[in-house]
Amino acid sequence: MAQRPSWEGHLRLSLVSCPVALYSATSRAGEVSFRLINPETGNRIRQMTVDAETGEEVQRRDLVKGYEIERDRFILLTEEEIRDVRLESTKTIDIERFVKAEDIDRIWWEDPYYLAPSEKAGIEAFVVIREALRRSSRIAIGRVTIHTRERMVALEPRDAGILVTTLRSHDDIRPSAEVFDDIPARRADPKMVEIAEQIIGQQAGDFDPSGFVDRYEDALRELIRSKQDGGDDGTAAPPPSRENVIDLMEALRQSLSGSKKGRAAAAAKAAPASKGGAKPKPARARPARRRSA
Repeated sequence: MAQRPSWEGHLRLSLVSCPVALYSATSRAGEVSFRLINPETGNRIRQMTVDAETGEEVQRRDLVKGYEIERDRFILLTEEEIRDVRLESTKTIDIERFVKAEDIDRIWWEDPYYLAPSEKAGIEAFVVIREALRRSSRIAIGRVTIHTRERMVALEPRDAGILVTTLRSHDDIRPSAEVFDDIPARRADPKMVEIAEQIIGQQAGDFDPSGFVDRYEDALRELIRSKQDGGDDGTAAPPPSRENVIDLMEALRQSLSGSKKGRAAAAAKAAPASKGGAKPKPARARPARRRSA
């Protein structure tokens, strides 16, 4: 089944525009989900919408949205009234400016979407905008209204299409000082930092998201399988130790030593075996250098 678009409208760069559609770039299909069950009957629980004062059930189709202006006083809005609040960004992604990728702090990035042409007639204009973005080596910034909320978005070429990432607004970000100001000012021991840098260097590598597995989800599935098969209820991992590390320098040294042993074992395992089981020839000893008198 073809994926349904999250939004449809037009992409516009100055006087050039084309019909496009946004598709979510992420999926939660693999997540373990639960339903609330009555353990006495094994039946699912049905949630009801009830008037908080009268206790009477109200059908969802009869409900409206309310904005609380003060305690227990609301301004009521119907779905039709909300839909009638139309901005240009409800149907158009209008590119406003172009910025360098490094100028956007990672804290602003939010949800990714794929942008693709929605009609054959607009493919040529779409390709022109995509290639202009690719050659500029910049990120396009625009606006779009998704699910009744206007969002700033970043656009960049991705394969044959365009990757659109929603950006958080200024009001969404809390000042870091609220948390970091309580961290006492303290200088790190240079020798400890040097060992920590060596550990980082030994564990450095390329980013490979395919190697990330949600172990918690896997453990939940294993628990479900064991209960389904009538086995035990699974095993619980021991909680992390809360003991303070008394000798930080010794812990760093042990970590560095462990990293070295792990790399040596991995290298030995990856080394190809010699043909016929023959032992590799020992390396020739280099002649000692003569010291000048």
